[in-house]
Amino acid sequence: MTTQTAIAVRPLAIDRSHSEVAFQVRHLLSRVRGRFTEFNGTIQFDESNPQNSNVDVTIDAASIDTSEQDRDNHLRGADFFDVEKYPTLRFVSTSVTPRKDNTYDVSGHLTIHGVTREVVLPASFLGTAQDPWGNTKYVFEAELTLNRKDYGLTWNAALETGGFLVGDEVKVSLSIQAK
Repeated sequence: MTTQTAIAVRPLAIDRSHSEVAFQVRHLLSRVRGRFTEFNGTIQFDESNPQNSNVDVTIDAASIDTSEQDRDNHLRGADFFDVEKYPTLRFVSTSVTPRKDNTYDVSGHLTIHGVTREVVLPASFLGTAQDPWGNTKYVFEAELTLNRKDYGLTWNAALETGGFLVGDEVKVSLSIQAK
């Protein structure tokens, strides 16, 4: 029985060149979109017993990219991510709970800006596909909304017309290929 479980669990490395860690946040009335370009991680995936699965992902905070250099530099600074002091964001799962139709609640510890909080990441396993070089890729997607203030990212500017420049809610979207 132990041998079967060991075979069923597949250690997968995230293929960064075919994956994306993206986000969007309200700025004035519109949304600013961005991504992190440097990240890595592993997924131990057990299709037969998903509760035996786990995830460990690290993101390089300095790799933030919103297509605007001045904004990116501000986000890297002390007002936001303070990448000199907190160079990484990290998610380490504590449990995987199957829901239905290849969807899961992946619970774990998310650390941003030195603050660790428990989150539940709703994730979907989209299946496997073989690339032209014979590599089997496992494809996952996940999306969650965070309050940036929960992680000490509190900088903002009041607007003359009322309200604030930057919204508190950040929508995070993950599209992951792993091999």
